[in-house]
Order: sequence, then C-alpha cells, then structure tokens
Amino acid sequence: MYYTIQTNLLAIVLFAMLAVKTAKSLREGTCGSAGWFTRFEMVCVVNIMLTFSVFWLLISNRISSEYLASFENISTHLLIPLLCLADYVMFSEAHRLRYRDVYLTCVFPIIYFIFIHIISILGYTFDRGLINEHIISADVPSSVRFPYFFLDYERVGFMAIAYIMGILAFILLLGHGMYVIDRKRAFQ
Repeated sequence: MYYTIQTNLLAIVLFAMLAVKTAKSLREGTCGSAGWFTRFEMVCVVNIMLTFSVFWLLISNRISSEYLASFENISTHLLIPLLCLADYVMFSEAHRLRYRDVYLTCVFPIIYFIFIHIISILGYTFDRGLINEHIISADVPSSVRFPYFFLDYERVGFMAIAYIMGILAFILLLGHGMYVIDRKRAFQ
C-alpha cells in the first residue's frame, strides 16, 4: 500500500524485463534496439527517484535514527533508486524519448493518489506498521487514513494541496531532467 513498495516493485519488474531481453539478445547473438524499454525505464526511474527524494526531504526527519541506518531503509530509499538512476544514465539508449514521455511520469503517482483516496473513503486505515512504527513524532495516531502525512488533509489541512502540487511539479522537473539527459547524450 506504500508508494515506496510500489515503486521498488516497479523497478523489479523493469529489471526482470531487461534481464529477459538481454538473455534473449545474447542467445540470438543480436544486439537490437531497446525499443520502448528506454521510455518505460525513464518512467520507472523518475518514480523511484520521487520515492528517494520525498523520503529524504520530507520524511527522514520524522524517522528514528535507528531505522534510518537500517539495511531495509538504505536499500529501499537510497541504493535501489540510485542504482536505477545510474543504470538509466549509463545503459539506456540515447535519443529514444519523446517530449510527451515526460508527462507519462505523472501517470503512476496520480493513479496511486486516486487509489489511496478511494481506499481511505472506503475506510481502510494504515496502522503503525512499516515506516510508521519508526516515526518519532508524537502527533501520529496509532491508525491513520493515509500512508504519508503530506497526503493526510485531515492532519495537515490545506498544506496537503501544497505538498501534492509541489510533488507533481517535482515529478515534472525530474521528467524534464531525464529528457534533457536523453538529448545531451551521444547516440549509442
């Protein structure tokens, strides 16, 4: 139910697909074009970099230092996002993106936002499991309707809109950055 888990699963799907494609290419002795994989990888990288950025900028100061130093946290919120970004920069095909692909990066977060609000309306609650058990802030109840404080308009009021708009702008900024990286690289 957490965006962090969702984006890490998305990264696993991406790399499983890339591994299958690579194995097939090696078996056939061909080195063909990546096709739409580059665009899908860009979308995945932007979304997992959103996980990285939101955690370290908005959430980490509310988390116990014990959890921050844990392998679970470091791998999920630091290593996997940075490795995905490095893979994209080093190995994806150059000049495969179209400008409209920048806006595809918003699809997954918007679907997640809608999903979280639907389940909240239906009465689903998040307990102090996963990240919440490591929150050091005393203002977090044992059960909340939203997985992240910045989505919880009941707790943060209209600031939720500011957070959401800021996150959406950040996603578009990341998408544009990936597009610029794609255009600046030499053809492979």
